[in-house]
Amino acid sequence: MGKINAIITGVGGYVPEYVLTNEELSRMVDTNDEWIMTRVGIKERRILTEEGLGTSYMARKAAKQLMKKTGADPDSIDALIVATSTADYHYPSTASIVVGKLGLKNAFAFDSWSACCGFLYSLDVASSMIQSGRYKKIIVIGADKMSSVTDYKDRQTCPLFGDGAAAVLLEATEEENIGLMDSYLRTDGLGLPFLHMKAGGSVCPPSYFTIDHRMHFTYQEGRTVFRYAVTNMSDDCALIAERNGLNKDNIDWVVPHQANLRIIEAVAKRLEMPMEKVMVNIERYGNTSAATIPLALWEYEPMLKKGDNIIMTAFGAGFVHGANYLKWAYDGK
Repeated sequence: MGKINAIITGVGGYVPEYVLTNEELSRMVDTNDEWIMTRVGIKERRILTEEGLGTSYMARKAAKQLMKKTGADPDSIDALIVATSTADYHYPSTASIVVGKLGLKNAFAFDSWSACCGFLYSLDVASSMIQSGRYKKIIVIGADKMSSVTDYKDRQTCPLFGDGAAAVLLEATEEENIGLMDSYLRTDGLGLPFLHMKAGGSVCPPSYFTIDHRMHFTYQEGRTVFRYAVTNMSDDCALIAERNGLNKDNIDWVVPHQANLRIIEAVAKRLEMPMEKVMVNIERYGNTSAATIPLALWEYEPMLKKGDNIIMTAFGAGFVHGANYLKWAYDGK
């Protein structure tokens, strides 16, 4: 038996129907389309408005589409990982809800709480599980209902975030030089003061005080996060490209976390990559946290070809950051 590699064999996605435009936001807070577009490059974002529906709903929709598209037998799925920062509940895990709703009888499931890097971290973990030879099919989902932790009275943060989910099927293959080839993942642990939710966890449980002081929303010091994101995403991409003999001529696609168009452009410039080789959908979806990278793969899937060299990179709360090098396994569907 040869070396086992882990390949993506399909992508599914889901975004809610409701579109929150910059024009509508400008009626909620003191902002406007020009201000938002100039600073972050976001025109609109999707919002899950139906009462009683959370992250697991979007994750399930994405996974269901994925399984239909790939023809995967539910009983053949060994594991399911949901990367999210907006779990339905503190417990049980969002992944356990998704598994139950999909009827995956032979799968175990867990959540990955790694903020905007969650999908990259989870993909690497799932790939290692498959390379061990113990598992053959794993679903990895990036999903976040960021509207549930967004303060629509804060003009600095409310234009940034949207809701969405996307899923990939990771399978075992003995084909050589294909699949997830390399990862460079790091956690600095320096980011707490600059990007967090102040209340709702074990350090500061919910109370009348935390609710009255609007402490259950995303807090971000934008300039600091921007600076760290540009530096780390650029450095991580450059490092993984160098150690795999990649450059602007043989990298087919760069898939950056969709947090800010200026960050995306800075990463592309560092790699000397033309923007037409960079997957960008931030204008329509905003920052969907762990969902941004798989959502980009979902949208661009028809354009991908077997053997394409893809670098994915992200940065998020923690500070967590990293890059994955993926050699695509099939022609676009």
